[in-house]
Amino acid sequence: MPQISVSDATTVSALPPAVWRAAVADHEKFVDQLTEGHRLRNRHHLAHPVQDFLFTYYRQRPAQLRLWHPGAGIALAEGREQFADRRFYRTDSKTGYTSVDLTAFIEDRLDTIQLVRRLLPATASATPQFGCFGLHEWAMVHRLRPDTRRHPNWPLRLTPSQTDEVVESHQIKCSHFDAYRFFTPSAQPMNLLKPTVDSRVEMEQPGCLHATMDLYKWAYKLVPAVPSSLVVDCFLLARQVREWDMRASPYDLSELGYEPVQIETPEGKAAYVAKQREFAGLGQELRARLIAVMDAAGLP
Repeated sequence: MPQISVSDATTVSALPPAVWRAAVADHEKFVDQLTEGHRLRNRHHLAHPVQDFLFTYYRQRPAQLRLWHPGAGIALAEGREQFADRRFYRTDSKTGYTSVDLTAFIEDRLDTIQLVRRLLPATASATPQFGCFGLHEWAMVHRLRPDTRRHPNWPLRLTPSQTDEVVESHQIKCSHFDAYRFFTPSAQPMNLLKPTVDSRVEMEQPGCLHATMDLYKWAYKLVPAVPSSLVVDCFLLARQVREWDMRASPYDLSELGYEPVQIETPEGKAAYVAKQREFAGLGQELRARLIAVMDAAGLP
């Protein structure tokens, strides 16, 4: 791609209109396909415990995911009109090219940028742990009445007493605050660790399925500095992880086509760990890409 200089003397790669407009169309079509089921269920006030999670737990809506962003370091010819209403974009008065306004973005999102800047490398360098067996989902239903569970419309695979026994007969080792905070009051004291929102940089580790899913959150929080292609890649991995997470949960989702991973058995534990290692490797690749984007953009 040709290189140009914009108003602050930053050198960026320039995209002609035909190229970036084709990228916009491809992105919108792909995201529409990804979100079609969720949008249809939403219109009919239906819920899916697996496929809707990324839009109910995280704050990014399908319409936001659908917006295409080139990422920092890319300038768009004839982009003024399409990006006029977008935050953190500017059009250079001399060249007419539109690009991400990194100065404004950093000033507005500094706290988030600095958190992600600390968290991603710390997690990447931490020793991965593979002995949790997905017990966080079990700890979220420990000794709860059926109508107070997070997914009250779906039955448990085991009886309530058997489900409680699985929790009580294992050492729970959850290192992720946003999973641990949903533990029931009776399950929280059984966790080996006590993660807090302030300790996440020290405690998160790459073997954690929730830390891998959260790469999607950190990617979209860094938009528009992060390109949409990377956000979508993080979304796709998070969706795979969520499916596995719920297959290993105490819920019976066989009606939806999800065969259970029976982590209460040795065979189920082995299957869980093998998939956990696979997801950890994929997560590390995306984590490295996010760090590289932050480095290239000069995010502090």
